Amino acid sequence: MVEVRGYALQDIRDMADVWNEVVEDGIAFPQEEALDEKSAAEFFAAQTHCGVAVENGRVIGLYILHPNNIGRCGHIANASYAVGSTARGKGVGRLLVEDSLAKAAENGFRVMQFNAVVATNAGARHLYEKLGFVQLGTIPGGFRMPDGTYADICPYYRELGN
Repeated sequence: MVEVRGYALQDIRDMADVWNEVVEDGIAFPQEEALDEKSAAEFFAAQTHCGVAVENGRVIGLYILHPNNIGRCGHIANASYAVGSTARGKGVGRLLVEDSLAKAAENGFRVMQFNAVVATNAGARHLYEKLGFVQLGTIPGGFRMPDGTYADICPYYRELGN
């Protein structure tokens, strides 16, 4: 049974491990630097909300939620999702996205926008579309892959109904 809840300080090490796995894969996140426990604690604390997917007491996935922009665009949220490789394909991503949408609305956001979904990330794209996100277009060569080639990115958005 997987539970999604807000993170706690004791989750930081597991959260950093899951986050770093996605960063090191190099095919979904723009970040290139791994988080250590100190930088992870600071990074996650700076978010509007962080949710964790927990199974048998261990963090297997997480999301960060924050404003996509400031001021007159501060009502638009952005989120990033990370699922550990051993938990992929089991619906954890969907639980995280659904929880983030609810938390975004609770925090007064009106729209969720994803700026840089890599076109080759078919699983994420399928999930977002299934959950009502709309692709805004394609940015050719917007993401540098680990081998130095470039992949397109696809921005997505969804209204939250506030």
